[in-house]
Parts: sequence; C-alpha cells; structure tokens
Amino acid sequence: MDKIALVVGVTGLTGANLAQELVANGWQTYGLARTTKTVINGVRMVKADLLDKDTLKEALVNISPTHVFITTWMRKETEAENVLVNGTMVRNLLEALSEKKSVEHVALVTGLKHYLGPFEAFASKESLTVTPLREEQPRLSLPNFYYAQEDEVYHAAQRDGFSWSIHRPHTVIGKAIGNLMNMGTTIAVYASICKYKGQKFIWPGSDAQWNGLSDVTDAGILARQLIWASTTEEAKNTAFNIVNGDIFRWKWLWERIANHFGLEYEGFNGTVRSLEEQMQNDSPVWDAIVKHNGLEKNSLYQLTSPWHTDLDLGRPIEVMTDMSNSRRLGFKEYQNSEESFMNLFARLRVDQIIP
Repeated sequence: MDKIALVVGVTGLTGANLAQELVANGWQTYGLARTTKTVINGVRMVKADLLDKDTLKEALVNISPTHVFITTWMRKETEAENVLVNGTMVRNLLEALSEKKSVEHVALVTGLKHYLGPFEAFASKESLTVTPLREEQPRLSLPNFYYAQEDEVYHAAQRDGFSWSIHRPHTVIGKAIGNLMNMGTTIAVYASICKYKGQKFIWPGSDAQWNGLSDVTDAGILARQLIWASTTEEAKNTAFNIVNGDIFRWKWLWERIANHFGLEYEGFNGTVRSLEEQMQNDSPVWDAIVKHNGLEKNSLYQLTSPWHTDLDLGRPIEVMTDMSNSRRLGFKEYQNSEESFMNLFARLRVDQIIP
C-alpha cells in the first residue's frame, strides 16, 4: 500500500470515524491513543502518550506514516494551560516522526473556536464575531490552543517539507464513548432520562440559538473531507471549514428530536436552563435505566458532556459556517443534519447504548 495513515486520537469521535473510513478506502491504518482497549476493525492500535517523548518515539519506531491525522486534544483548567499542553503534544508527535522522512501530509482537526474564541470566551457577548464564519477571517487577539496546534504544524511542515491541511468542524455528531465533546449522544441520553422520568424535554440554551440559524458536522463528512484534502493536490496547505452543507433552526430540530423519543418539549422560555444543572443528579437514574434495559454499562458521564452542549447551545449569537474553500476546490459532499442525529440515535440503540 502506498498510503499509510496514522490517526492520532483514534478512540475519539472524529478519530474513530476517520479510521473506519480510511480502512474502507483501502488505507493501511494505525491508530494512536493513550489507551488501546478500543478495537476498530482493520486498525493497528498503537499505545502512546503524546506528552512522553521517549515512549512516543518507541511506540512509533516501526511505523512510517505517509499521512498523519491529528484529531486529539487535552482539556485543562485555563486556556493558557490548554495552549501549553496541546501545542506540546503536536510538537512531540511531529518531532518523533521527523527523522523518518516518510510524512507527506499532516491534517489537523480544530474547530469553530478558531473564530469564536476559547472556552473561557466562547459564550461571551464581548467576543462576538461576524457570521457566517469564513476561513479567511483573522485570528482573534486571545490565547487559543488551536492557534498553538496550527503553529506547530506550520513549523514542522517548513522543517520537514510535508504539506498540511486544517479542518474546522462545527459540533461533530457521531458515536464515541468517553468523548469530551459529544452533543449527539448527550442529547440522546438526556432524552432517554426525560422519557424514564416522565418529564418534558427542556431546551437548555439561549434565545439566539433557539431562534437563529445553525449547522453541525457529521463525523462521516468530516472524515471524507480529511481524506479528500490529504490526497488532492489543489487542497494542500489550506484551512477548511467543514459542516454538513445545510442549515436549521434549533426550535425546529428540537421538536423533531422530542417527537422521535415520544416526548413533550419546552422551548426557550426567557432564560437559559443549563443541561449540566438539569442532569446533575441523574447518575443514579441513568444507572437504573441501564440495568432495566440491559444496556452497555457506561456511566452517565462516560457518555455525555453536558458542559460542552451548554457552551454550544448557550451562545448569544446564531452560528453558521461558510465552506467556500473546499467547495471551490471540488469537495461537494452533503449530509442532511436531521438525518445525522436520527442515524446516531438508531446506532446507539442497535449498540445498546440507549434504550
């Protein structure tokens, strides 16, 4: 095989779906993660800690990838700490691969916080940006670990002569267990709890998000853009937004999701009703649901990330994403966003994650 992929963060939402797509397309695929308990058919798992240079180098000694896909990150208490640790992780990885001279392309997955600011400013009215979000918009004058990751890729590319691409999805919808940012599964679990408790499906976010336009990114369409950009000459050394290609209003989609689960719902009522607060006492409830339905034994917070769903749905502006860069270069993939959610819910049931 002339294409050898190294998916960094292979057990995460983006990495797992990308690895499956690569295998389906005939790539020799290695998956790097801190734990290798997850099994992905066709993927050769590599256990390594990106913050430990020695063990990382040892883990990669017999692997010479042509294409590297960086889909992982680490969350710390402050953005200054995020910048330090996430920049170091990318630098350590690319230094460990540098002497092999095998890498042709590095693709880095970041996100819309590139335009909206770090978690600390994500929902702040003081850091609002102009939408739709466009790839040519300049960096914000705020510390941001995405910028640190990008700069490490740019530096290594200049040193080692490989091409690069940056991929900025909106909220990624797909299946993963233990993911730090997992809106789709969070909503599915919350809906299942509402059903079990006989309560309404309550919108947790802001007026702007409820009534405004929005978009999301299916994990499958993100995987396809990553592969396209890494194998298309015209797409190299470019930053790309990536969303499904349609837009929706949450006031419409929330009702559709409620109907799917057979729930009554409440929309925006004049105040933000945090999902993290709504679910803060639900761990025993979820354990009871798991036991009653014979589900896979995952705890509530292995499956859900209500803190991140609150950040997304609590923003004081509508968020739409422009995809001019990839559309202009020939990437024409499209995914219906309602189907992204419904397909995920169906898969979660088949895999006995939700009832």
